[in-house]
Amino acid sequence: MIDVQERYFKELSSFYWENGFNPDTMKIERLAYFAELLAEKNEAVNLISRKDIDSIIENHIFLSSYITKYIPEKCTNFLDIGTGGGFPGIPLGIMRPEMKGVLVDSTGKKIEAVKEFVNKLKLSNVIAINDRAESPEFIFKYKESFDLVISRATVPLIILFRYALPLIKEKSFLVAIKGGDVDEEFKKAEMKYKAFIKKSTIFDLYYKPSNIRNQKGKKLILLELNT
Repeated sequence: MIDVQERYFKELSSFYWENGFNPDTMKIERLAYFAELLAEKNEAVNLISRKDIDSIIENHIFLSSYITKYIPEKCTNFLDIGTGGGFPGIPLGIMRPEMKGVLVDSTGKKIEAVKEFVNKLKLSNVIAINDRAESPEFIFKYKESFDLVISRATVPLIILFRYALPLIKEKSFLVAIKGGDVDEEFKKAEMKYKAFIKKSTIFDLYYKPSNIRNQKGKKLILLELNT
């Protein structure tokens, strides 16, 4: 009988192959192991929706690793705000081992789970912290530390901007993974923070075989900032 990790490995490999994306085997193995750990832990701690377990590879692991192709090569230090079960921070840390990352979330149970994942995956380039990105203590510790702030959480872009500004370097990138129509949200953020935005791009996250025309409405907002 095929084991869970092997099944996840095959599913991931298939998505990568279909989309002309070629991570090395060791990275795919780690991502498959992460999927197994996450599915197991999700029975005790609600990290992702229960109904999402069958789509864990497509909706969580694959998508969070696939977006790394949009992350500028020059980024060296990232902050994942509202990481939840470790998304997209853990897949990003696996795919880009040369980058150092901080994964922050205000829910203690979730961060405990993420710390366990990081430990079992032997991810030496990321750490998980139970805090709010907007807390004075967190800002004091990480002021102007990051050249990439990323989030897959549901906070509006305008709030993500507010959280990110004290924590980013002079030249940096803000990345948000969103679902549905982001135009209105984007306009509001752009209007308020126009002075900081050097360049902005919205990518449709379409992929084969199940989201060829992006019918799932997945989008990635990439903002190049000068503060």
